[in-house]
Order: sequence, then structure tokens, then C-alpha cells
Amino acid sequence: MRIYLHIGLEQTGAARLQQILSDKRDQLATKGYLFPRALGPKNHTRLFMAVTDPDHVDPLRFNRGFMTPDKQSELFTDIQQALIRDVAEKQPQALILSAAQLGASLARRGEIERLKSLLAPLSDDIRVIAHIDEQARLLARHYAAQVLEGRNTSLALEMEMAGTSDWWDDALLDGHEIVPQNGQFQETQCPAFWLDYPRLQKEWETVFGPGSVKFRPYDEGLFYSEAATDEIRAMFEIEGSIGRALTESTPAQPSAAWLTRARQMNDLLLQVLKRSDRMIGRPLWGKFMAEMKVAGDPIAPGSLAPVSQGFSAANKVLLSAHPALTETCLTPDTPLPDWQEADPQKGFRATQYLRAFLWRIDKETRDAQQGKAKDIAALQNSGRPSPTPDRAPGQQGLSDAARKVMPPLAVTNYEKLQQSSFRPHNQIGTVDEEHLAEAYAPLSPRELPEGSTGTLIVGCMKNEAPYIVEWIAYHRAIGVDNFLIYTNDCSDGTSEILDRLQDMGIVQHRNNDKWKGNSPQQYALNQALKEPVLQNSDWIAHIDVDEFMNIRCGNGTLPDFFDRIGDATNVAMTWRLFGHNGVTRLEDSFVIDQFDTCAPKFCPKPHTVWGFKTMFRNIGAYEKISCHRPNKLIDAVKAKVKWVNGSGQDMTREAAEKGWRNSKKTIGYDLIQLNHYALRSAESYLVKRQRGRALHVDRSIGLNYWIRMDWSDCKDVTIKRNLTRMQAEYDSLMADDTLRNWHEKGVDWHRAKAAELHDMPEFEDLYQQALTIDLDATERVAYALALDMES
Repeated sequence: MRIYLHIGLEQTGAARLQQILSDKRDQLATKGYLFPRALGPKNHTRLFMAVTDPDHVDPLRFNRGFMTPDKQSELFTDIQQALIRDVAEKQPQALILSAAQLGASLARRGEIERLKSLLAPLSDDIRVIAHIDEQARLLARHYAAQVLEGRNTSLALEMEMAGTSDWWDDALLDGHEIVPQNGQFQETQCPAFWLDYPRLQKEWETVFGPGSVKFRPYDEGLFYSEAATDEIRAMFEIEGSIGRALTESTPAQPSAAWLTRARQMNDLLLQVLKRSDRMIGRPLWGKFMAEMKVAGDPIAPGSLAPVSQGFSAANKVLLSAHPALTETCLTPDTPLPDWQEADPQKGFRATQYLRAFLWRIDKETRDAQQGKAKDIAALQNSGRPSPTPDRAPGQQGLSDAARKVMPPLAVTNYEKLQQSSFRPHNQIGTVDEEHLAEAYAPLSPRELPEGSTGTLIVGCMKNEAPYIVEWIAYHRAIGVDNFLIYTNDCSDGTSEILDRLQDMGIVQHRNNDKWKGNSPQQYALNQALKEPVLQNSDWIAHIDVDEFMNIRCGNGTLPDFFDRIGDATNVAMTWRLFGHNGVTRLEDSFVIDQFDTCAPKFCPKPHTVWGFKTMFRNIGAYEKISCHRPNKLIDAVKAKVKWVNGSGQDMTREAAEKGWRNSKKTIGYDLIQLNHYALRSAESYLVKRQRGRALHVDRSIGLNYWIRMDWSDCKDVTIKRNLTRMQAEYDSLMADDTLRNWHEKGVDWHRAKAAELHDMPEFEDLYQQALTIDLDATERVAYALALDMES
């Protein structure tokens, strides 16, 4: 007996074919084909649920009562015995099994092997069939389905992966830890790894044998017509007629605006689940999504053209290897401007919907806990089994220190990174970062044209007294002309330092204590647009006091840099994250001299490493300044806008309208980078942890932040070429007795605060934990990917 195993794929008409198979079950039986009911009347989801790894709890297992290993094991035995009985009774010449979840969810070799072991008593003659469509078209449909099931990340993930040489592994790196009660599932949160069709074929043929996998084209017009039975006959090699199918309308795709609403809502719902004991079942989640529906155009596959381009070469090989495939099936749609998330329309605010949904969530929680509480407790008490990798954990590269602190998911991520294109390294760029070159020459004073305020830094501060004068002196030494600084709720002398600098004609200081809205920083930036010093500036950069513009060309000044970038209007200054460099105590020493170990230049994961801040010409191209970049591009000025990366390379297409981080295509550090000293010393980190962040006032800075920010693998001393001229500027400023006095008071305040925190068990424990973490770059990436993004 031959087994035909139809594994989907998702969004390629599997449900339609299963409906026809169910309708034609009797005709199939007369031809010797068994389409069994025991695994499900249409979609054989019970087969899928029985073979996933115990820790791989998917939405079906969670909602149908098979989340614990013992219940899943019983399911495996039950359906295997049911199939054996069915086959023994009916004696078919062929068995048809169909579940799209098999192709779209079985990412681990062990799961496919478990499927084979379930089928082994029946036959070893197994054909695997999958329908495929051009990847961008399929991605657009699959993403829509994921969002309506609970996905909270946007298509920016897939757009960033476009062109990667190992899409399968890279996609799985972006899969979240599986926490069923918190709504976190691989199926909803992980990018579609299976769009890598050659890898899909390899994984399944490794288990079922060479030549066992056959790809067929997804033809929407055919599948939903009465001639769909012709495809079923071809798939399963059925001779003779089985009649015609009932015609159905092709599935309508949700609007892009609806998906934006749903994704934003999912983000809030997942936060609610994580931070409380609430639970939401699939039916209620689906109702929430439906209630936010809004009409409009769906996502255009042509806007995902970079994804299509990344797979084009592999698709040509597939066409020759699988005779059933057609060029139409794998030909991309006409390219369009790159995807940008749609406006949710009509002033949509997810928080308003959430408030209206909460009472229904609470009712659902009471009902769900009665049925699931025991199983959830069993999962939690078992410590949640760690994922089963495709190969035995090759921990020879994992340090003893990392092995002690990394959770199981981080260890699994480390394994995946070994062969991934996301593995960090320092082998890009042309700048010698490890050997200190001669000091830069002082920058000659310049007179600004009448009416111009030159190059302006807009900044926001809260309790940064020890660091302000160095930061001002440094940026004056490289050519910044003016500073507009907002402060809120300061108690360490920050406001007084800035007031004195204002009296000295160095900065303009604005008190922001009465900020309104969600963020003091955004309120300040909105107010800055009204300031003459900004309106009359030539270039604007919004950066923080722990960020230093490190110019790596010419004499290291802004005029040198501007000469290199020609007609560019926007510069994405990519972060280079600097760790604490073994400095534990808070010292009154220059930040740029104390800390010279950092993240490798090639480090696309986690997403914070390649974040950027923007320096931009003041040409009125954008209506708004946000934390990382200007936003709301004005159509009339759009043609004048040119974005470049830190190497001066054009990235306008990727960044003109959206985005705050670089990708593998747009990364560059050769001309400028933004040195980001997010931690400074370990004691400075303690003080920062205690006060929170200016932008995210409702988030604390815990150990997870340290893990993401304490990079010390690579050495970069390039900024130290500025020390001599910065020292001169610093000494000139500190010659003012009032300024110096306030600076010293600020340092004393921070030292006293650090001592106070050392005496508090919560903070002393955090301090000691942080100092015990010793990870290399790959280990740190693996750990960071395992952490919850809300830390």
C-alpha cells in the first residue's frame, strides 16, 4: 500500500482540497483509496498534533486538550491504532493523509522522524506532496493569517531576511519561546521558515528518502473551480473520474489596514497575558480580530519584491527538478515600492479596544482555567521541556560561564546560530579599530552665516550630571554648533549644569517637567519644532548623552563628513554598543576613554544592536521628529530626500518613510558610527536601573537590558583620537567655577546614589548578577533572542 502524505502548504488551498476529498470519500473508496475519518473528518490535524515534540505546543494542542506529554502520547497511540484498524478492515491500495500543518509547523528533524515512525506499521512506500506558490504571494497570505491568529511582529522581519542564504534557520531564530498560556506559539509568531522550498524538500527527503517529495503548483483559479478534482487525481495518481467539485469563491484577503490594527491589538493582548493570569482562547481572539475589521486593499505581493528576489535563483532550479511546476506558479508579481505597514485608519487606538475587551477576557479566563489549569500547572511544574534540536547539542563552543546562565531556549538559539547568516562577526568595514592612530587636529572656529544656527543637537536628559560637560565638549570639538536640551524631573544637578551652560552661551536649556502624553521625550521633540534655534539650523541630530557621533574620515569632524556624503539629506548613524569593559565603580573620568570594548560590526540580531539615530538636513522634508528619525515625509519634498548609511551608501528606498534600524543590506560604519555607551560602569548601570529611561517611563531596566547591552568582544579605540581636542574644550568649559561646582556636586550625587543602591538587596543582587555574566558575542545574541522583548 502506498501512502500519499499531503503536507500543505499553508494558504495553498489545502482546506479546499480536503473538503473535496471528504465529499468524494465514497468515490475514492471504489478506486481503492482510503481518506480516513479517524484523524479528522477533513483536515487530519490529529496526525499533526501527535508527532510534534512534547515542548512544541501549538494552538491546536493547547485548545484541544493535548498540551501535556502524556496526553499527546495517548493521542499518538490512539491514531496509530485507528489507522492500522482502518487499513486492515478496508484493504486500500492507497492511503491519503492531509494536513497543511505538517509542512508549515514541523521544523525539527525529530518531528518528521516521529511522523514516519507513526506510519511505519502501515507502509514504507510514502510519497510527500506539497503545493507551493511564489514566495512573496504566499508570504502575504500567510502573514495575514498569522496576524489574525495572534502575531504581533510586522513583515519587517521577513523584509530584513530577504536575500539571506539560509532563510529556514534565520526564520526559526525569530521564533519566540513557546508559552501557550501567554499566547506565544511558533505557528503564530515565527516567520514562515518553509518558504525555503529546497530546504523543505531536503528535510523531508532526509527522513522519507530521496525523491519522496513532489512539489505541485498552487493554481487558485483551478482549485476553486469544478475542475479541482483534476488536481486531486493528478496529486494522488488516481485513474478515471471521481466527478466534478462544487465551485467555491476564492478566499478574500484581509485589508492591510485591518492587519495593522490586528497586529497592534495582538501586541497589547500578549502583554496582558504575560503580565497576568488571564487567558484568551482562539474563538474569542478571533472575535476580537473580527470586531476591528476595516475595508481596504490587501497587502500587495509586489511590495515584497526583495523576498522574491532572494528566492529567484532557487526557484529556477525547482522548475527543472519538479516537472509539475509551472513558470506562472513561481513568477513574482510586478515589483512595487517596498512594503510599509499600512495606516490603521480612522484614528484607531488599540488601547481603547483593549479596555472594552477586558471584561470578556476575564470571563474567558474563569472558564478556561477550569478546563486547562491542571494541564498548565503540569507544564509549568515540569520546567517546560527544552526543545529537541536536529542534532545533539554541540556545546563544544559554549563556554562554561554561558552554560551556567543560559536558559534552554538560548542554548538552542546558540546551536542555530552556528550555521546561520546571523552569526555575529567583525569582518566588515575598512577602518582599523584596534590600533590608535594619531590625535586629530583641533577644529578651527567657524563663523556661521547670518541667520543660521548651523549643526544642532536636540537632546533629552534626566539625571545625567556627571556626563554632560564631556558630551558637550566632545561634540563642540567635532563641529556641532548648537545644543537644544530638554530635561524633566532632575534631582542631581543636571538642570543647574545646563542652566549654567546656557548662561555661558553654549546650550539652550528647556524645562520639560510639565510634559504631556505618553513620553517626555516625544513631547520635547514636538516642542523643539517651534524653536528658532531648530528652525534656522542646517543639520539636526537627535541623540542622547550616552551617544557620541564618532566620525571616522578626514580630521574626524562634521565638515569632513559632510564633504564625503555630497547631496545626502539623511544619515542613519548606526549604534555601536559599548559594554562596561570591566569598569565597576563610577569614576569621574571621560566615558570615551574608559570604555573601548563593543559589539562586533556584523550583528543583525538582536534588533537593538543595529538601531540608528538620524542626522538630517533641515529642508522641511518631514513633519515630525521622533526618537530615532524624522517621520511623516511630505510628498512635495520626497524627491529631494536621500538617505545614506554610516559608510555613505544610499539606503533611501529602505529608510525614506519608515524604519529605525539597519539591515544586512544597509549596514555601514566606515565614515560615521554612533558610539552608544548605554551602561557605562556597573554602578552607573545601577543608577540608570533605578531611575528608568526618558523615552519609556513605564519600563524598568533589568538584567535583560544588561545582557543586551554589555558587549565587550571587540575593541574600538577610534573615538580616542578626539581626546586631545576634547580635553582642551572640556578644560575651557570647566574653567568656569560655577559649572565646575555643579559638575562635582552631580558626581557626588551619583556616587551617593550608587552607595545607597548597594545597600538595597534588590539592587545589590542585580549588580552581582550582572558582573557574573560573561558571554561571547554569539552567546549574547542567543541569550538576547531568548529574552522577552519587554524587558
